[in-house]
Amino acid sequence: MIAAGAIVWFTNKTLTHSFTETTRNRAELRLALYSGNLVSELRRHAIVPQLLARDQALISALQSQDFSLSTQRLISFVDEIGAASISLMDKDGRTVAATNRNKLGETHRNEAYFVDAVRAERTVFSVIPREVSGYLFTYSRKLVDSSGTLGVIMVEVDLQKFERAWAGISDAVMVTNSEGVVVLATEARWRGVSEKEALRHQTPIGAIQRAIRATADWTALPPDAYLQGEAVMRLETRVPFQGWRMMSYTTYASIREQVNAVIALEIMGFAILLALAFYALSRKTALRMALFQRESAELRVLNARLQREIAERERVEKTLQVAEQSLAQSSKLAALGEMSAAVSHELNQPLAAMKTYLAGARLLLNRNRPEEALSSFGRIDDLIERMGAITRQLKSYARKGGDDFAPVNIGDALGSSLAMMEPQLRQRHVKITRLLPEEPVLVMADRMRLEQVMVNLLRNALDATKSVEEPEVEILVAAGETATLSVRDNGDGITDFDNLFEPFYTTKQPGDGVGLGLAISSGIVNDLGGRLTARNGAAGGAVFEMQLPILVDGIEAAE
Repeated sequence: MIAAGAIVWFTNKTLTHSFTETTRNRAELRLALYSGNLVSELRRHAIVPQLLARDQALISALQSQDFSLSTQRLISFVDEIGAASISLMDKDGRTVAATNRNKLGETHRNEAYFVDAVRAERTVFSVIPREVSGYLFTYSRKLVDSSGTLGVIMVEVDLQKFERAWAGISDAVMVTNSEGVVVLATEARWRGVSEKEALRHQTPIGAIQRAIRATADWTALPPDAYLQGEAVMRLETRVPFQGWRMMSYTTYASIREQVNAVIALEIMGFAILLALAFYALSRKTALRMALFQRESAELRVLNARLQREIAERERVEKTLQVAEQSLAQSSKLAALGEMSAAVSHELNQPLAAMKTYLAGARLLLNRNRPEEALSSFGRIDDLIERMGAITRQLKSYARKGGDDFAPVNIGDALGSSLAMMEPQLRQRHVKITRLLPEEPVLVMADRMRLEQVMVNLLRNALDATKSVEEPEVEILVAAGETATLSVRDNGDGITDFDNLFEPFYTTKQPGDGVGLGLAISSGIVNDLGGRLTARNGAAGGAVFEMQLPILVDGIEAAE
């Protein structure tokens, strides 16, 4: 709407100025034409008295006082000259011959055209007010002979024909003499007054007419004058005759009609565009409402489906929690079975050593060497303690962990986990590097489940280094805002991070694992309030990092 208003305003301003200039140019051209015709008419008649004043027939008639043929002669001249009338007066001012026979015998001794002509030695132009309305325009010149003045010849110029011609045009025209008095005009009541008084000769404007005039003038430039309550364009030109001036007044009606026609077309175009825009918006709104209704129905169906899926997921999660605990226990039992062969081999070694020590002690006792026999018994006792530690670890690992948390030293838990993995480590000949802080790192956890996570991480590290010539596992324990355990290997690294902690996902060969170790470990760490992450090391291999809230002076720190 703002753009449309701006365009209409600009169009109105531009076209008004353009059409006004065109109308002004045309009015100036007409005014120049009127002025030229008027001057031509005046100059054409100005020579007539001079010619007639030398006519011998007229001079002889005045000398002989025989005017029987004078009137007929003047009538023959008037048709050729095109004058309004021609009159011949004797030296007393009496009309003795005239083209208008009604004027014969009239006395004009006191008229200006007679008096001025007698006194002047040239042709005299006179403007005489008529008794009824308008003016009489005459050229007069005296006729003389050797005895003196014989009479005066007067030629009346018909300038009213210009007024009659101007009456048929849309412009108002007036001609003023050197004194500023209107002598010719398209309005009869303007004659005989000044231009200023002529413009005031109109019906007083009421309030309604003033409002209508102000409304009508909105498309025009500032008016030059007002005629009968309407703004007009005033043009003036100088008539090259005795200081006369000619003025014309042109209305802005034609300009307003042309401008308003273009503006009307623009407004109609904008109205059509606005209607089309409203139609498009209504169609768009209707389509959007239909789309919203369809989407609302789809959302209701989707909401019902989601509610069913949420209920089903809650049920599955409850089942999964129970299954997770069972799977965790099964995983430990599977790991226990996997380690049983290596542990039995480990137990066979102390048993064989004990048998050897017992045989040596019996031999020493037979040889009466009891001190040396006691030394063998001490070694046997150490082997028995070691076997008891191995069996206790197996028993504790096989037992299902509880939910009671207690302060646990990560270093001690790591030592127990490594002791449990010692048979496998010896079989593989893997280089183990442990970096532990000097101060104990304490966390609140279930030691059995924590050791289970460590064993799983160590087993994965060992499995990842099977294809490496010099397997190496680095274990780092750090204490900061959290307690962190990092296990890094020099294997091939991790390729699929998205499914790494998903259940039953494994990269091991069939029979080597079921893909539950990391999923169970991640769940255990989450239960302990920490998180388990994985990444690839800068130097190669995989890095698993377990972060748990640290216990400082009996207070568990939040991550």
